[in-house]
Amino acid sequence: MNARNTPWPEVRIGQILSHTEELIKLDDLREYITITVKRRHGGLEPRERLFGHQIKTKKQYRLIPGAFLISRIQCWHQAYVIVPKDSPENMIASQNYDQFIISPEVDPRYLWWFSHSSLFTETVRSSAFGVVIEKMVFNRDAWLEKTIPLPPLEEQRRIVSRIEELVAKVTETRRLQKEVAAEMDSLCRALIMNPSDGLITPTAMRSLVKLRDPDVVVEATSTYHFAGVYCFGRGVFPGQQKNGSEFSYRVLTRLRKGNFVYPKLMAWEGALGTVPDACDGLCVSPEFPVFEVLEDQVLPEVLDTFFRMPSVWPELAAISTGTNVRRRRLHPNAFLRYEIPLPSMSIQRQFRSVKQRVEQAKHLQSETAAELDALIPSILSRAIRGEL
Repeated sequence: MNARNTPWPEVRIGQILSHTEELIKLDDLREYITITVKRRHGGLEPRERLFGHQIKTKKQYRLIPGAFLISRIQCWHQAYVIVPKDSPENMIASQNYDQFIISPEVDPRYLWWFSHSSLFTETVRSSAFGVVIEKMVFNRDAWLEKTIPLPPLEEQRRIVSRIEELVAKVTETRRLQKEVAAEMDSLCRALIMNPSDGLITPTAMRSLVKLRDPDVVVEATSTYHFAGVYCFGRGVFPGQQKNGSEFSYRVLTRLRKGNFVYPKLMAWEGALGTVPDACDGLCVSPEFPVFEVLEDQVLPEVLDTFFRMPSVWPELAAISTGTNVRRRRLHPNAFLRYEIPLPSMSIQRQFRSVKQRVEQAKHLQSETAAELDALIPSILSRAIRGEL
């Protein structure tokens, strides 16, 4: 057993990966595809199609299908990838990348999975240089001198098959969780849109909510924790903390749990929701109208569910104003005139009970999802130790 507590011999990275500098001089009249390598193993992504004369740096790398590619300036964030075999021949990378030919004694799939391990990440990070961690740059020569444990080729292939079998099960479990969550959301929507008693009353929002005035006077020396609202019905979330000297608003509104809020600029894309526990006490700018929900008329959960429905957003877009499509604003007066199909209070209370159980189930799902996410690093760790 070696120093890393694995049954495999240590090999120098430079023995299995050969750096290549296949620089090409760009043809001004030829079209090229530039790329980026996304962080956290996000893969290789085409960025732009440009003619040679549109690219400032005339010497670029031709991407070699099957090669291992590392971003020199994003290496700290696991921005590395194996170039797909079907990559177009006019796909290029800047000199901010290092490209390596993989030795025949290494299965590329094994290298790809091994690159997800904490051991591999540590070899990359310990070879980077720079003063600020987030801006450290990959040191190719130092990295090639590092050693890693390497199983025989047949064992690599067996390990890959086992890893992919286990990861497939994790992926399928995640897919089923998302499917169940979507079905639970559909059930909630059905309860308020098709109530069992059949009673639905079109009701203007002015009868259901009351616009709040800003209630926080900004002081330059104070710190304020802001909330935001995601588009596409994803709800209210905690945002950044800022000093009063960092923004120009002189007043803010402090959110209270159960308030209804939206940004004027993005409401038409589904950026509306009620304030959850996590955002109670946070602040928003005057660009975010905040409403007190009149709970004797409507429950906050009903509003939250209704305005997360994609079918509602085009209606909000229609009452938003602005000449630029992307800059349309939903002003409070227009929102207060908007009518929703309101179920009876008895149905709303039944809905609240169901919604609470759904949220409990989702919470359990999120805990399970975190456990599933932890499984893959555990699988890779076991693989390196020869335990799969």
